[in-house]
Amino acid sequence: MSARAHIFAVLVGGATVVAMGCGSTGSGADAGGGASGGQGGVAGTGGRAYTTNFPLNENPISEGGNWINGQAVGLDWHDVSTTSGLAIGHQSGSSYTDGTALLTGAWGPTQTVQAVVHTVNPKESCYQEVEMRLRSNLTAHSCTGYEISFKATKSASAYLIIVRWNGPVGDFTYLVNSTGAQYGIAEGDTVKATIVGNVITAYLNGVAVGSATDSTYATGNPGMGFNLETNDASCIGTNGDYGFTRFAASDY
Repeated sequence: MSARAHIFAVLVGGATVVAMGCGSTGSGADAGGGASGGQGGVAGTGGRAYTTNFPLNENPISEGGNWINGQAVGLDWHDVSTTSGLAIGHQSGSSYTDGTALLTGAWGPTQTVQAVVHTVNPKESCYQEVEMRLRSNLTAHSCTGYEISFKATKSASAYLIIVRWNGPVGDFTYLVNSTGAQYGIAEGDTVKATIVGNVITAYLNGVAVGSATDSTYATGNPGMGFNLETNDASCIGTNGDYGFTRFAASDY
């Protein structure tokens, strides 16, 4: 950050809302503590950031209007909820209707999402995934943007996928689909995804583990999601076994 940049900080519900640079007013947060959202920050050339430890009990997640959700807005997907330190998805039934939540406001195209994983009692047949979203948009019956997902297991069937969502439920394109124990995640692991220009990169505990190139979407918002397949009846109701305990997004 140059000496001419401005820093704006507002304490909002236990979080610090921070933005750098000049531009139109938006909402965002960046802090070591949790966020409850609210108006603040600046969406401009200097960038913005939002960080939360999910301190509230909300279904769906809002944190003061900082999030929109897959069912509440997209209609065909599912919502994300938070319970004092944990965000989980609520997918049940149909495939590809992941619990999805996107940050609101104006975000620049260079984006980073980083999150800390919670996972217990992994079950292979449930395809429990933790997902990061980049340059994404939700409207009624349409979900677009990029999804970077890790299967919540440490076995040889672990995988990393990077997909482009094209709009309707089930309409997506694989950009990366890699399987192996090296992509496995466990409790406390940190996952990260970035997009710079047309290059999307996935990281696990600070190490780059996959990348893809795609130029379809130049704008959109960061967010998160969670997949759960329930063809195996024992998977029903396991949504709380995996999720994120911390989430951070930035566009600089």
